[in-house]
Amino acid sequence: MIEIHSKIIHPLIKDLLSYATSKKRIAQEYKKYIQSSNRKLYVAERKGIMAGCIGIKFIEPNVCEIKHIAVFPPERGNRIGSEMIDFIMDKHLLNSVFAETDLDAVEFYRNYGFEISDLGEKYPSVERFLCEYKIQ
Repeated sequence: MIEIHSKIIHPLIKDLLSYATSKKRIAQEYKKYIQSSNRKLYVAERKGIMAGCIGIKFIEPNVCEIKHIAVFPPERGNRIGSEMIDFIMDKHLLNSVFAETDLDAVEFYRNYGFEISDLGEKYPSVERFLCEYKIQ
């Protein structure tokens, strides 16, 4: 895993973030990772090639929110997403991680061990879910 610090967004990171946020918000979200001390963006590589990314925001010293997580489609199903969560949990000694997501990602979080709560239709015609993982 590589922490990203570059002020210029790499095209592959831009592509990865497009899976996790709207294309019009990519530059704005990337800027937050570079400028904010409570945010971190990491890239996972496979065989020297970017395969996924995870962006987090610290809420408290041992609690963070996953703001973005994405894996290129050909690499999905190879545990890259789970490995990225494992990495941030270990690196930052987290005891709680949460994410808000849509129906498409709920099974990924459930399979990892997150508890899922339905937030209802937070945006028009878009059902949202809160996914929480706590170390007991």
